[in-house]
Parts: sequence; structure tokens; C-alpha cells
Amino acid sequence: MRLTKVQARRFLLHCHGLLGEHIFHGKDGIMTFFGRTGCIQYDPVNVCGKNADIVLHSRIGGYEKSHLDELLYKDRVLIDYFDKNLCILPIEVFPVFLQEKLSGGYAEAYARQGGEAVRQIEPLIRQLIDERGHISAREVNIDKNVDWFWGVPTSLPRAALETMYFRGEFIIHHKTGTNKSYAFTKDHVPADILGAPMPYNTEEERLAWHVKRRIAAVGMLWNKAGDAWLGLRLKASERAVAFAKLLTDGEIFEVSVDGIGSLYICESDREILEYVLSQEVFAPRTEFIAPLDNLIWDRKLIAALFNFQYKWEIYTPADKRIYGAYTLPILHGDALVGRIDAARRAKELVVNNIWMEDGKLPASELKTAIEDCVRRFAEFNYG
Repeated sequence: MRLTKVQARRFLLHCHGLLGEHIFHGKDGIMTFFGRTGCIQYDPVNVCGKNADIVLHSRIGGYEKSHLDELLYKDRVLIDYFDKNLCILPIEVFPVFLQEKLSGGYAEAYARQGGEAVRQIEPLIRQLIDERGHISAREVNIDKNVDWFWGVPTSLPRAALETMYFRGEFIIHHKTGTNKSYAFTKDHVPADILGAPMPYNTEEERLAWHVKRRIAAVGMLWNKAGDAWLGLRLKASERAVAFAKLLTDGEIFEVSVDGIGSLYICESDREILEYVLSQEVFAPRTEFIAPLDNLIWDRKLIAALFNFQYKWEIYTPADKRIYGAYTLPILHGDALVGRIDAARRAKELVVNNIWMEDGKLPASELKTAIEDCVRRFAEFNYG
């Protein structure tokens, strides 16, 4: 199947619920979106909303931050754990990622960071959770620091809790801001989920399972190295074998996009592509895209499809930033038309700057659409 870049963009955006009228609504819509994409990245930075919330705000009609908290910590149909990086996942796949971390030696490497001091206080941590049901590092009265990741020391209670969480003994019970409270996994994840069999039997099947998940998470991908594969540690040859198996098994299909070449789509999304190709016009819509949004995991693919270069400059020294630490791409219709630098200040959202891709002031219709989006974004941050 041959597609123009416009057709490919529209398919990708419609997969994400970003094109035309909202197709996802409320908590049910969030779960439908997770059923399609498999995960979204979690990041605690809150300049103008946390990454996961911005992702959902741009897609879910009537989204409120309380919806995600309820799905995670009340309904417990979603869970915090590691996939691409730290992500939010449907709880059904949590045991897969947990077992892979354990078998891959990650837990042992994590535990070594805190050393013997962590192991010594584990019984105390368990006792406190037995007594209270859940606990945060701030509630453990031990004033000692240990070496930790990123070369920065951290408190011993935090190191112990994170180590036990990483190896699956604990889950995150809830968060208050960025402060995490932990509880026993066995008390909150049903036994039938924890004991479910792996969705694959062989190493080849395992790699294919992960590759298919990443294609679904983005919507369409090419068989090239890129950030969309982070966390899988796939060699190019292994990725090629996985693609070949998925094609043979009919799990994915290939399209050729003008000026780009071969891209791959999950067979389960074929109806979405057929629908997009049958439509000539979609209702105009403007959204701000999160910096770690699934849509832009592969920045080179986005550059090729949208002619839009994006870099999250939060880790770029201030004097070397082109735009700002937390600029968000502006989506209008089926194009990425600019970027916005907005930040929470007390009880208002401040727009520091807006840059349009063509360097010109937006036409009146686009200007109004961006202003409306800013108002919705402010309500999302403070509503």
C-alpha cells in the first residue's frame, strides 16, 4: 500500500485520537487509549503539567487529572512500572515486565547501589508497611544517605523502598505530588494477574511481542534505530528477525510512504487506516503535544513525516537552548505548526513565548485556535 505523507500523518494522528473530533472520552476513553498504545511515559517534572497528564489532556475529551489517579490508585487497572522507561501500563502486563527485569539482572544491579545498608533496613520497611498499609520514604525516621543512581546520593529509606519496588515486592500505592507511598504488591495486584503465563514461549516470540508493542505505542514505525526502541536493548539483527516474524504471522503490515519508504502498522489498526483514507476532511483541532508523547518517540520519523524538528531541551544548558526547557509542539489539524513555552506561576499559566514554524505571526483563524487551546490548557492545569 502506498501512502502520501499527508495520509500517513493523518493515520498516525487518528490512531492517537488527535485528529478531528475527540474519539476518547473520560476514564473509559483513557482505558481504550491504553488498549491501543500499551503505555505512556511517566515523568515527574511539572512545568505546565506532567507528561502523562499532558498526553491524556490532548486526547481525552473531558480529561481531569483525577481520572488518571483513580485508574492507578483506586481502580488499579493501571500501574507504574518500567517499559520504555518509567511508564504507566495496564496492570495485566505488569508481571511480564517485572519478570523480565528480574531475569535480566536489573534488580540486583539496582540493589547494589545502596549496598548493605539497604538490606539491613528491609525488615523495618516491611514491618512499617504491615502496620500502616503503605509508607513513603519521608515517614521512615532514618537520617542517612547512600550512593544512588545518576551519581547523586539519596536517603537510605528512599533507596530501600525503590529497590524493593524495582524487584516487585512493592508497588506504588499512591503519590502526593512527587512523593511516593509504597505497599505490598501481593495486597493490591490480583493473584491471577501475578500468576498469569507469559505471552510468549521463545526468545523469538518475546522480541516480536515487544516490537509489536512499540509499533502500537507509536502507531507506525520503521525498522531503524531510534528512541522508540529504548529499554529493549535490541540489536539491529534481532529487530529485523522480529519484524520478519510479525509480517509472516500477519501481526503487522507494510506501507510505503512517499519520500520515506517502508513503515509498519499493526494489523489491528488496519481499519483505522482504511477509515482515514476514506475521509477527505477532518474537523479542525489544536492541541499541545507532551515532550515525551508516544507520537514523537521517534524524532527522526516525525521530522520526515511532519518536517518538524523537535528536541526536549530540559537537559540542555540554558545558554545553549534554542527555545526553552519545556517547549511543547503545537498540533493544528494534521500539521505541527509551532511550539509553545508555558509555565505554571502561582495560580496562573504564563505563556513565555510561541514560535511558529514559518516564523510569521499566525493567521487570525490559527491565532484564535491557539488562544482557545491555551485557555483549555490553563483550565487543565488549574481546574
